[in-house]
Amino acid sequence: MTENIHPISDRLLSQADREKSLGQTARVIWLCGLSGSGKSTLAIALERSLHAEGKHVYVLDGDNIRTGLNKGLGFSDDDRRENIRRIAEVSKLFVDAGVVAINSFITPSAELRSLAREIVGKERLIEVYVKASFETCKARDVKGLYAKMEKGQVANFTGKDSGFEEPTDSDLVIDTEAESVEESLAKLLAFVRPQVAGA
Repeated sequence: MTENIHPISDRLLSQADREKSLGQTARVIWLCGLSGSGKSTLAIALERSLHAEGKHVYVLDGDNIRTGLNKGLGFSDDDRRENIRRIAEVSKLFVDAGVVAINSFITPSAELRSLAREIVGKERLIEVYVKASFETCKARDVKGLYAKMEKGQVANFTGKDSGFEEPTDSDLVIDTEAESVEESLAKLLAFVRPQVAGA
């Protein structure tokens, strides 16, 4: 029962204390988009680039999280919401710790993206829409999921059985159909660097 829960957050080191020690500004870089759009590729590349520049970073990726923390969740609307809620709560802890969290999650609806912002904090979350059409992602099919979808082996597939609402208010749009991985990373880095730089 909630009356028996007594958080100690107010007695812990502040985010500012930790950021000062690490020499950076903690943020959540939330990459959203269809499966196969290039989210994970960019997340990995961004992590390596920021790490090489001395930043403390960590990638939270959809498939990785679903093998552990969210292993028991499916792809129903309720499970997708719980998936994002848990990720947002974990991301909030990373930011509190002064770390830059790079998230790679489809996050298919405006409601879910709003939920993530609400939990993490609007000023602490940078939403990046990794844009690529369903047709392009299907042609890439880097994980073989689209082939399985065509055979009816994947239920509630985003963009087909389950909808994807294209973001209209993201902080940054990376069009991986029009840009190479190198161009996309350069654009992402140019946007993110000043926002995670220490004071």
